[in-house]
Amino acid sequence: MLTVGPVAENSYIFRREDSDTALIIDPGEEAERILSTLEELGITKLEAILLTHTHFDHIGAVAPVAKATGAPVYCPELEVQVLADIMAYIPWEGFGPYESWDAEETVKGGERLNLAGFEIDVVFTPGHSPGHVTYSIPDEEVVFSGDVLFQSSVGRTDLPGGDWPTLLESIRTLVDTLPGDTTVYPGHMGITTLGAERAANPFLAELAR
Repeated sequence: MLTVGPVAENSYIFRREDSDTALIIDPGEEAERILSTLEELGITKLEAILLTHTHFDHIGAVAPVAKATGAPVYCPELEVQVLADIMAYIPWEGFGPYESWDAEETVKGGERLNLAGFEIDVVFTPGHSPGHVTYSIPDEEVVFSGDVLFQSSVGRTDLPGGDWPTLLESIRTLVDTLPGDTTVYPGHMGITTLGAERAANPFLAELAR
């Protein structure tokens, strides 16, 4: 996990043990740091760049990392236009500039990806953004939740395309269909589990009703 950029976004590099082939989730910023980490880990092939959504803090380093590695970018289908014109969608001044990118692949939920030795289920989890997806690896009991679910918190819904009831239903999908001890690797803050969040996350009280 690399926490990068001005809003402390978590980017994840992961691979099978001793493999030189890896994947990355949400390279948000600090491309040179990400690339040097790949080199330090002995990774010679980045098989794919997986995006949970396209808010600027999750995609700022996509273009330089994709260029340097040749890795294809998997982007939520409903948000490809944002990746293709990043600066037009930043709601505040002072961030960037970021280079746009045309996604090589799109995901919308329901797919099973076979990448870098992992079987990865794509789960449609809108609410924080219109096309947001979560990447679940059932064999490892892990999910990369992007900005849907955090440790003791949830993603904001006051940005364009955000909606609280939709977000809550997306979280319900995760906690109702995956084991409680599934590890959650979120887009911000610390690592947690689905069970811990269902039991104690104050934003999820409605799920118990």
